[in-house]
Amino acid sequence: MTDYSNSKPPVWFWIIAVVALIWNGMGVLMYLTHAFMTDDMIAALPEEQQAEFLIEHPSWYTAAFALAVFCGALGCLALLIRKKWAFMLFLISFVTATIQQVYIIATVEGASPVMPLMVIIVCAFLVWFSKMSSAKGWLK
Repeated sequence: MTDYSNSKPPVWFWIIAVVALIWNGMGVLMYLTHAFMTDDMIAALPEEQQAEFLIEHPSWYTAAFALAVFCGALGCLALLIRKKWAFMLFLISFVTATIQQVYIIATVEGASPVMPLMVIIVCAFLVWFSKMSSAKGWLK
């Protein structure tokens, strides 16, 4: 049996963790944009973008959005400091992002399912990646 307790992650681990942090950072920015956009700011947007910001979403959707992006970003930081609890943060992010994205696909008329499906796939990958990294002893 191989002892992974002193294993250092390979370079590609760090690349994935940094790219994932950038991805989740963009998600946090999207959430903050949606949460703090004023009516005047919305009015200054092109007409096709205004509709996206004027949709009234239920409060549970907003909560799911916040949990998904903030847990995802914190999970990436946990990866970068090599902590096992990254898995739990990514799991919460995956579940809440899936709920949020399925809601978008089901309720927004004419919305393309490409980006919502990509979000779900990336979240699922990060759950798997953190579990695999932990099993290899890269996370403590």
